Amino acid sequence: MKTDSILYRLFKTFPGVFFELLGQPPVEAEAYEFLLVEVKQTNFRIDGAFLPKQLDLKRPIHFTEFQCQPDPELYSRLLTEIFMYLDKTEIRNDWRGTVIWMSRRLDPGVPMRYWEFFESQRVQIIYLDELRDFTNQSIGLGTLTLVVEPLEQASVKARSLIDRSRQVPDEQVRRKLAELIETIIVYKFPHKSQAEIQAMLELGDLKQTRVYQEGLEDGERKGRVEGKLEAVPRLLKLGLILEQVAEALELEIAEVTEAARRYNLPQASQTEQQK
Repeated sequence: MKTDSILYRLFKTFPGVFFELLGQPPVEAEAYEFLLVEVKQTNFRIDGAFLPKQLDLKRPIHFTEFQCQPDPELYSRLLTEIFMYLDKTEIRNDWRGTVIWMSRRLDPGVPMRYWEFFESQRVQIIYLDELRDFTNQSIGLGTLTLVVEPLEQASVKARSLIDRSRQVPDEQVRRKLAELIETIIVYKFPHKSQAEIQAMLELGDLKQTRVYQEGLEDGERKGRVEGKLEAVPRLLKLGLILEQVAEALELEIAEVTEAARRYNLPQASQTEQQK
């Protein structure tokens, strides 16, 4: 599963979830913009940062890092990236950091020389799998923890979240929530067929989901293969793999692969995901 891209998409679309993780009111997100942050003249890139929208020194910059596999250099690298960014940015706000691990077992531990940052809570550590059992989760937190939900329970939780999403008054938010939940399930069950996903989520044919429909509409509207190929980048950026895009647009995998190469996009296949 491309966990980084899913969490980035979640925080980008529903930034209030991040502040819920910190124990702050979700409305705090209205004062921030969530962006990928690159350090100028380096190859460093931080997974995401919440930057204050207005000049307000009372609000800190929030740097985030997502981690789904062991990485003994994570803390050293993150702090290096943060300080390099702070050195080059014109923003003078204070800062905070949040490291989000899929599981505590992946965390190699904070090196002693960095303890002060963590003991002072300037940098916090969150383990997603330890949030699963919290009662009365918001729908945003529920969607976030669906990423680490055990497979045998994931479909039940996904159906519950989709049911709850139908109660969201804002149609656009409701639609995006449902799409994100569907995307997580597709990635958690890469071996499942469309019929099996349909039965699991009780949503009808997967081709009826917005992710597929918009890709189909983009191509069918132009009525030719080239028109469909122009829809490939959009679906890949949403997180679908080559086989899913090919099936949705009724193209050969080789055609989709060539289109992805043309647009310089990642070309993850189902075989690669199974490794």
